[in-house]
Amino acid sequence: MHVLPGNGGAPRAVDRRMATLALLSLLQFLIALDVTVVNVALPTIGARFDAPADSLTWVVTGYTLVGGGLLLLGGRITDLLGRRRMFLLGAGLFAVASLLAGAAPDLPTLIGARFAQGAGEALASPAAMSLIALAFPEPAERARALGIWGAISVGGLVAGVLLSGVITELLHWRWIFGINVPVTVVVLLLAPRLIPADAPRGRSAPLDLPGAALLTAGPLCLVFGIVESAPPAIAAGIALLAAFVVVEARTRHPLVPLGFLTHRVRAVANGVTVLLSAALSTAFFLLTLYLQQVIGFGPLAAGLAFLPFCGALFLAISQVSRLIGAVGPNRTALLGLGLTAAGLGWLARLPDQGSYAVDVLPGMAGVAAGMGIGLIALQHAALHGVTEDDAGTASGVQRSVDQLGGSLGLAVLVGVATDIGGVGGFRRAFLYALTGVVAAAVVLLVAGPRDRKPAAGADPASVNPGGAVPGPAADRPDDAAVAREGEA
Repeated sequence: MHVLPGNGGAPRAVDRRMATLALLSLLQFLIALDVTVVNVALPTIGARFDAPADSLTWVVTGYTLVGGGLLLLGGRITDLLGRRRMFLLGAGLFAVASLLAGAAPDLPTLIGARFAQGAGEALASPAAMSLIALAFPEPAERARALGIWGAISVGGLVAGVLLSGVITELLHWRWIFGINVPVTVVVLLLAPRLIPADAPRGRSAPLDLPGAALLTAGPLCLVFGIVESAPPAIAAGIALLAAFVVVEARTRHPLVPLGFLTHRVRAVANGVTVLLSAALSTAFFLLTLYLQQVIGFGPLAAGLAFLPFCGALFLAISQVSRLIGAVGPNRTALLGLGLTAAGLGWLARLPDQGSYAVDVLPGMAGVAAGMGIGLIALQHAALHGVTEDDAGTASGVQRSVDQLGGSLGLAVLVGVATDIGGVGGFRRAFLYALTGVVAAAVVLLVAGPRDRKPAAGADPASVNPGGAVPGPAADRPDDAAVAREGEA
């Protein structure tokens, strides 16, 4: 750890660490913001490029598919080539891709830029998580730091919905990407001053490039096949994912050891996450279209209409650690699924000419509360039984599953809505999402772990409220690694 010269060295060192945390969190805020910042702008983008709703899904899923598919590889590259180096490279790629997205002359260019943004996330996020773990080696302060980082990430998801409407109506939809550039430039200028240079590294395990390629290409083929109604592409996607399992079973240094795929508790948590994330992504996407295309809100009003969603989400997040401490992650996740199901059930009855206060707001609040409680409880369950050595892999798998599940669900359910058309299509998509969430609850009830009574004196607040844990395959650094970095 570097201590700046002058009197009061320890406080200055703490100041530097907090400044580093703020800088890393700033970029993560932008990365999370870009998951949702396109939502309210989608009708405007569709009108500009004369694109149907099913094609517009790529503007959302292109980012999350590539980001989720390459996340584990990004962590391994970070281990191999250095944390600061990969953070700067990922941030730079994210900035360039954002500039290209904002200037895109057509929809294919915009989608390609979103792919590149996802690749930037896959490099920067694991590096940032690992840098935080190194800067805060003591377990309690590390948990607090990662909790702040994760909470700011959730804030980015929420802010994206609000800013999308404000920017689209008051400026131009292209600025939803353009705002990333100056902020990321600030990050790039300050990072070398705050983050120590990477220490020399010894020999590292080789990269599982075939596994990473299969994990990215499989979902891409699936989504393409679903969106374009192309059975050969769907079959190819399934075959690629099956090949991924075979490769991971045979390689000496897999991205995902098969133990993480077959461990019952973690497998159930990740499987349920797929279904919940699919439902949540669909709700975000379709509600923004319903508010503008059916109720008649403009982009600004549609963005502001999500303020109650934000309030319900943050209220749920503020209570989830206490719930987990009181009743356990399994029951807490079931509560989250129940609230989500109630919200989706309300939205599945959307009328052809609806009212925001009566027909949208109650369902929106239920989905938001279910999201805040359910996803964080499932993240907790996905780390069941992990050790210091494999926590990074477990968290990386969970984050990838979250993003890939949301992308696949969005492709399937928006496809359903588009095929049927009109508000009837919206209702059918929400009904299918509700069915998936109910199925997830049944799986959790039947196959999930039984919650044990918390140990006496356990601190429920020690559960990370932001869902962030030491990074995907970048792993929590061991003591030797911390010492090497501290000497840099």
